[in-house]
Amino acid sequence: MRQNGEIRTMPTLKQNSSGPDVQALQQKLKDLGFDPNGVDGTFGPGTKAAVIAFQQSKGLQPDGMVGPGTMAALEAAGSNAPEDGTSDDATGTATDAGPPVAGGQNVPNVSVSAVAKMFPGVPVKNIEDNLPFVLKALADAALADKDMILMALATISAETGNFTPLSEFQSKFNTPPGGPPFSLYDNRKDLGNQGPPDGANFRGRGYIQLTGRSNFKVHGAAIGLGDQLITNPKLANQPDIAGKLLASFLKAHEQGIRNALAKGDLKTARKLVNGGSHGLKEFTAAFNIGKHAIP
Repeated sequence: MRQNGEIRTMPTLKQNSSGPDVQALQQKLKDLGFDPNGVDGTFGPGTKAAVIAFQQSKGLQPDGMVGPGTMAALEAAGSNAPEDGTSDDATGTATDAGPPVAGGQNVPNVSVSAVAKMFPGVPVKNIEDNLPFVLKALADAALADKDMILMALATISAETGNFTPLSEFQSKFNTPPGGPPFSLYDNRKDLGNQGPPDGANFRGRGYIQLTGRSNFKVHGAAIGLGDQLITNPKLANQPDIAGKLLASFLKAHEQGIRNALAKGDLKTARKLVNGGSHGLKEFTAAFNIGKHAIP
């Protein structure tokens, strides 16, 4: 949430929390067909039960608490809530078809358990916490069809491995022996860098490992942040922003990616993101597993 130009992180809402954030949560749950037993701004047993029911419907950990992951899932579900309050069954439970995307399609049923198969060995909580941000960003960018969801998830597998937004580690590819960290990036004109400390500031960040001053400027502006990523590059590791940056980068290369995927050419699809074949093995494995795991 943004206030006075700054980003405010909403605290985790749980039983005994109270205030306008809880009231907004209760209204959202009610609109989605999960009755919190009143919209009074007090997080009581009824609200907790509604939260657990919602979490179970989305394959999230049913702990009855609303942190960033559950809130992102609520926002995504809310964007597809029917205006007339209709539901998909007699109990009044909102449909789980997902947000609408271009062409009247719906987001595939992308569950945490299905995605976990693409990320063997990764803590399930990482997926629970981060997947909703990725799916919402893809839906908002009209990229939430199966091909582009698989592209995004396989890219995360190749770039970060553990399904969290993170900063690039120091290596021989970015740091000379005995030299300053990330200094090999400092004067990379192809990245738009202008000398120290650009290498360190604009090293790979987020789910997609966005790299370089130019990319931070272009995609930061594209997602509505103006030049905030230039002045504060660490924002790229904030899950909601990382999801939007991933979607923005894929959107910029959408046609080439779609053409490659239509031909089954995963090497070219990967190159359009990475510029080479780094991570191709991980990307290919995750993509192929996802083809069968995600309906």
